[in-house]
Amino acid sequence: MRLILSLFALLLLATPAVAAERLRLQTQAPFAKSAAALVESIQKNKMGLVTHANAQAGAASRGAKIRGNQVIGVFRPDFAIRMLKASAEAGFEAPIRVYIYENENGTATIAYLKPSDVFAPYSNPDLDQMAKELDVIFARIVQDAIAASRRP
Repeated sequence: MRLILSLFALLLLATPAVAAERLRLQTQAPFAKSAAALVESIQKNKMGLVTHANAQAGAASRGAKIRGNQVIGVFRPDFAIRMLKASAEAGFEAPIRVYIYENENGTATIAYLKPSDVFAPYSNPDLDQMAKELDVIFARIVQDAIAASRRP
């Protein structure tokens, strides 16, 4: 019995935490226009486009065709300095990813985790404050991108 209880306790400890829910917002514009609007919105909101993985372009380089699919890493040096000052371990989380993918009808969905959810596991008040500021910026980036993609 003791062995069973010990194994059960180990299983509980090994169970990953429930992941934070991704925010998903759908555009009404074609994928390419939505992706371009997202990149422009990152710049407009004074954030840096740190990484940009374009699966569609990668597939095309191999002769394959897939729907639009990009992962964009977003951050900024002043936030990086604050983050690392608060917790070097939290550096693992930067840049924060924004995922845009093409829907079956040709429009796009933009998905991301709120920065406050990304940094919550560190239980650090300085990170929590920074993440709240980033929550506002990321929400604005996505909303601005959706609005811009609607314009002719």
